[in-house]
Amino acid sequence: MAINASMVKELREITGAGMMDCKKALVETDGNIEKAVEYLREKGLSQAAKKSGRIASEGLVSSYIHMGGRIGVLVEVNCETDFVAKTEKFQEFVKNIAMQIAAAKPEYIRKEEVPQDVIEKEKEILRAQALNEGKPEKIVDKMVEGRIEKYYKDVCLLEQPYIKDGDKSVSTLLNETIAEIGENINIRRFVRYELGEGLEKKSCDFASEVMAELNK
Repeated sequence: MAINASMVKELREITGAGMMDCKKALVETDGNIEKAVEYLREKGLSQAAKKSGRIASEGLVSSYIHMGGRIGVLVEVNCETDFVAKTEKFQEFVKNIAMQIAAAKPEYIRKEEVPQDVIEKEKEILRAQALNEGKPEKIVDKMVEGRIEKYYKDVCLLEQPYIKDGDKSVSTLLNETIAEIGENINIRRFVRYELGEGLEKKSCDFASEVMAELNK
């Protein structure tokens, strides 16, 4: 894939890495911005990567209520200083993360948090699906690995497409914000509540209810 100046500029804004390092990362990853960010972090060339090792113990616990009280989210996002926690940019980021959780319903923050037994169970299901589709057994394992990556994008917050810009992941949004703010940011934990979740839903017969009310 041809690497152009706008791609290099975008990667540099996200990571804070040098221009030549950004160009090399894009060449190595065939122009994939997210993979290029990972490449730079692995090489220790990303400013976001350098900041990620710093202690982040300040921040905010924020809430978001959606659909007239039917969905509620509490999320804790940490930064390094109380000063940054009070900035509009950081507070906007936290709000957007809470909205993401409400809309996309992640179960974990990052891939590393998914229990191994859950991954193995999911692989079993995906393997059975592929075989039932008539796929040749020699390519099934490769297909399963690809589908596991899609599974991560469904259940892991940082892997999900960002709801306000589907061309970037939440991880990319996080790295952009770290680069812009200049401090480490850590999405530490969240809880999401959905009204009636886990309960057997009552089936309503509105016609009968109206008749009962009229006969009182």
